[in-house]
Amino acid sequence: MNKALRKAVIAGNWKMNKTPSEATQLLNEIAPLVKDADCEVIACVPYVDIAAAVEATKGTNIKVGAENAHWEEKGAFTGEISTGMLKEIGVEYVVLGHSERRQYFGETDETVNKRTKAVLKAGLKPIVCVGELKWERECGITEEVVARQIKLDLYDVTAEELKNVIIAYEPVWAIGTGLTATDDQAEEVCAFIRATLAKLYSKEAADGVTIQYGGSMNDGNAAGLLSKENIDGGLIGGASLVAEKFAAIVAAASK
Repeated sequence: MNKALRKAVIAGNWKMNKTPSEATQLLNEIAPLVKDADCEVIACVPYVDIAAAVEATKGTNIKVGAENAHWEEKGAFTGEISTGMLKEIGVEYVVLGHSERRQYFGETDETVNKRTKAVLKAGLKPIVCVGELKWERECGITEEVVARQIKLDLYDVTAEELKNVIIAYEPVWAIGTGLTATDDQAEEVCAFIRATLAKLYSKEAADGVTIQYGGSMNDGNAAGLLSKENIDGGLIGGASLVAEKFAAIVAAASK
């Protein structure tokens, strides 16, 4: 992390877990444990939990995020949620392009780009996920894959808008598998992401972007990962569902 240049951000991605009452209970457990955090703390929760999460986090330093958003403001899109709906209910951040959305629900770089621009237009902050498959890493094309995603997902996003974008590097082979990139592997790709942003925008713009690591970061490996220059936080899956584990990661990011 380099807090002199950019914000450290720890965001929990709850995925399809926790009912509204369970969300309230978990956030009530987390809040006192992270109240002195020297980093941004976010809970990205299922749509049905948002109202409960916003209520539970009132008066705390925890921000609430959603796990997706549609690119249109309204219309015949059954099952989708607009940025306006999210903003009015109290959401500040939105996870976009998660590998599970890409793998199971047909998300493409084109739709991630449309969603990203819609989220920015609404005044919300996107957490844009990128990362390679295990096969792609084994074939030695990690950089090509990640660069393509960055270029397509951020197409037509201005340098001014980039200030509100967070990039989450999530090697797909390390999500929910228990596998984790080594500290050096994660740093290498996060540094490459920053270099790619510098080419697309400028070094100054790239230096200001928060880049998270999101492949099975937990309370045991967070300190090592966060000690790296270009890893500015984490997008946390399973560990975000346990108050003590999530708080330990926040503590590591607060040092």
